[in-house]
Amino acid sequence: MIAFLKGHVDYIGESDCIIDVNGVGYELTCSSNTLDSLVLNAPASLHVHTHVKEDALQLFGFINRFEKDLFLSLNKVNGIGPKMAAQILSGAGPDTIFEWIENGDVKSLSSLPKVGKKKAEQMVLSLKGKLVMEESVELEGKSTKREIRSALVNLGFKLADVDMVVSKLQEDIGTEEGIRESLQQLTAGN
Repeated sequence: MIAFLKGHVDYIGESDCIIDVNGVGYELTCSSNTLDSLVLNAPASLHVHTHVKEDALQLFGFINRFEKDLFLSLNKVNGIGPKMAAQILSGAGPDTIFEWIENGDVKSLSSLPKVGKKKAEQMVLSLKGKLVMEESVELEGKSTKREIRSALVNLGFKLADVDMVVSKLQEDIGTEEGIRESLQQLTAGN
């Protein structure tokens, strides 16, 4: 699977681009957010999701890991495929979409391309409190805290509560000890 491409931008279209990597052109479907950040004939580095179907192999490109993670999360929602997820990401920035999902803002989500009220409700129901984005500001580069954070979110705790607790942990804490300490704090009021 192709996970990352580094080369020069050969073409920028309405919903795709071609990245020339050592003479081989890779066509990537991208959000307008990613396409707007590219410059024709300039160097580019894109994170890639390789989508394989029976009759096709399609590459989706992302300007950063955060956008790719949100794309992959959107794909888990019933009725949202990779093309639709890329269109949704064209409707607003990844930070904004992430915020709308976490706040349960169905009205704002409904304004995104191809998303009606029912689909927006489905997105909130499926993803609220479960989105773990790799590029969290407080946890960037701290893999142990990322593991602790992921484990707690997977146990069903709200992302905002988890972030608050995990950010207070010592930097050199082990994963198991960090999970144990965080669980004590998260369940203290219950």
